[in-house]
Parts: sequence; structure tokens; C-alpha cells
Amino acid sequence: MRGWQTKPLEEVTYLAGRIGWKGLTAKEYTDTGPLFLSVHSLNYGDWVDFRDANHITQERYDESPEIMLQANDVLICKDGAGIGKTGIIKSLPEPATINSSLLLIRAQKDLLPKFLYYALSSPSFQRIVQERIEGATTPHLYQKDIRQFSISYPSLPEQKRIVAILNEAFEGIDAAIDNTQANLAAACELFESHLNSTFLAMAHNCENIPLEDLCSKITKGSSPKWQGINYVEDPGILFITSENVGSNKIILDKKKYVEEKFNIKEKKSILKKGDVLTNIVGASIGRTALFEIDEDSNINQAVCLIRPKKEKLSGIYLSIILNSPFFRRILHENEVNNARANLSLKFFRELKIPTPSTENQRELVSKIKTLEEDTFTLQTLYQRKLDALQELKQSILAKAFRGEMTQDEIAT
Repeated sequence: MRGWQTKPLEEVTYLAGRIGWKGLTAKEYTDTGPLFLSVHSLNYGDWVDFRDANHITQERYDESPEIMLQANDVLICKDGAGIGKTGIIKSLPEPATINSSLLLIRAQKDLLPKFLYYALSSPSFQRIVQERIEGATTPHLYQKDIRQFSISYPSLPEQKRIVAILNEAFEGIDAAIDNTQANLAAACELFESHLNSTFLAMAHNCENIPLEDLCSKITKGSSPKWQGINYVEDPGILFITSENVGSNKIILDKKKYVEEKFNIKEKKSILKKGDVLTNIVGASIGRTALFEIDEDSNINQAVCLIRPKKEKLSGIYLSIILNSPFFRRILHENEVNNARANLSLKFFRELKIPTPSTENQRELVSKIKTLEEDTFTLQTLYQRKLDALQELKQSILAKAFRGEMTQDEIAT
């Protein structure tokens, strides 16, 4: 690229991260004081957002002057799930610093801050990031490596021109992204609202019957470790845990198997097609799915098995109703929070379910399935649009950092 220079980042920027022994724990967070930023602050577009920031004491802030943030500083995530994410500080609402997952990169005299931000966000730089972490057990960017990453840049007037073009182009794209995200959220909310109003009305208009009167079995599994039973490769007993129970679907991306003797010791929780499974421990409490797999299977202690009497209760109806906002709220209100949130089998046996005739249950499931499919179609369309808009941004950035940026090209 004619007129452009290429240098290591350390020659044209100031870089600093939190020193390991100065790391903070959540116990040290305070209600007021300097802001303490994490990768969450890079989740809301170009500008660093302070809505999720914690606070620390003035003393802890003062001990790390090298990472006291300033307006126009660029931040990059160097480890964890958000590795490679970037953000630029527009202004500081109050003094702020960063946690150990972020790195401060401050433009020096040869770089405009926004040009630096765009350069670090560009496909070429992000490709370098991915190459460095590929194959790593724990992805991490080391500060010493980042210092040596190359950055190409033109004169300051040309940087200013490129930044102005990118700002204008991205303003329109970001507005389209915001509108599409709002439409995507609205589609989800509409479906949730329909479910909520449907089951709220049913709770008032139908007979509400305890689950134990509608089911032949309500039980839970146990831990193989408690039984002295090992995990094995297939063949074995398919072992369903809470991570396999999604909302109205069984997730088997990673199948687990235990020794066949588990089904001898734990006969009560052997699964049958048509069983309803719901999570009763931890963050996924209430997530419910119909089990329709034709394979010898069992469950652990975090999953409740509910076996409906077919002449009284449809399994898919029960799965949908337990996943509805109305019943999720009931489930969460009845959590017992000891070391870990959980729901008891007694709670499920006594849980009253609005129970229309089985024919009406089938009709209701059919209507909800149709609405769910329509909602999914809308979500897919909006997600494709979001993906296309993000790809467009990356395409424009790639062109800019190949030195091919002109106003006319972006306008078209």
C-alpha cells in the first residue's frame, strides 16, 4: 500500500495490562468508587459501555496508574470467550481501570485513536489473533505477543479521511443492526406473550389437577459416582444430564454413556419414549423437554422424570406448559436455595396443571407449534440479516486496510 508504514504495535502505541498479583476478586467490589471494566463493557458496539462495570476502592485504583483509563483509549480482550473483542472509550463518566482479561492500547502521535480501533477490529488483525490462539487449550493472547503484532497505517490526514468514511458507512449499518435486533427481540417477545396469556387463561378456565394424579411416575436419577459406576464409550446406557435438557428439545451434541449395570441399580429412572424431563438443580431449573429417543437411557440427580398417563395428559403439552413464562415463574418462585438452587419431587407431585381434555390439549399444541414455526422463520430471517450486516462491516473494514477506501465505493 503506497504511502503506508508497517510497524510493531509497541512502536506506535502505549500498551498496558493488569499485573497478575494486582488482580482483584469479586469480594473486593464496592458499591461506589472507580469503575472496574471487564469484557462485558465491549458487548455494545464500538464504544466501551459502562453499564455492567463494577466498582473498586480508590486505593486499589491508585495502585495501578499504568492502566488508569483515558478518553480515546482502545481496549482489547486477551483471554476468555470474548478474546479479540475491541472497544474505544468515548468519554469517562468517572475514573476507570480494567481487569486482567483486558489490555489497554493507547494511540501515540502517529495514529488517530479511532483509526487504531478500526485497525484492531479489521479482519486482517482479527485473523492474526485467531492464528495465535488456534489449538490452545486455554485461549490467551500474551501481552508480549500483542506488542509485536504489526499495524499498517498511512499519514494522519489519510487516517482522518478513512475514519470519516468508515464512521459514515457504519452509522447507517449500525442503525440497520439496531432495528433488526429490535425486530428479533419483538418476535421472541410476541411468542412468549402468547404462551403466557394462553396458559394464564387456562389456569383460570380449566380444572387444575396435581401432576401426581396425571402421571404414573415422578422421580429423578442419581450420580454414577455414588453407585460406583463408570462412564464408558458407546455401547452403554445413554446418560441424560441437565445440559442435555433444552427448552422443548433434547440436546445430544455430546453424548455420554455409563455402564449397563446402572440400569440394574437405578430401574426407577430408566427412560421411556414419551417421558417428560425437567431440570431441577442449578441455573437451568425448569427447562423441560419431551424424551423421544429409542435408546436405553437413564438420568442423573439433576433431572426429574415425569411420565404422563396418556389418557389424561399429553407429554408435549406438559413440556410446552412447563416452558411457558407463566410456569417458569412458578418454578423459580419455589426454588429451595441451599448450596445450589433446586426443586423437590414433592413440589412436582403437588404442582397443579390446567388440564383440558386430551383433544383440546392436542389442538392447543398444534396451534402453538404453528406459531412457534412462524416465529422461528422470522427469527431466522432477522438473524440472516444481522449476519449479512456484520459481514458488510467486515468487508468495508477489509477494504479500508488494504488501502482501497474511497467515498464512492462505500456509497455504492
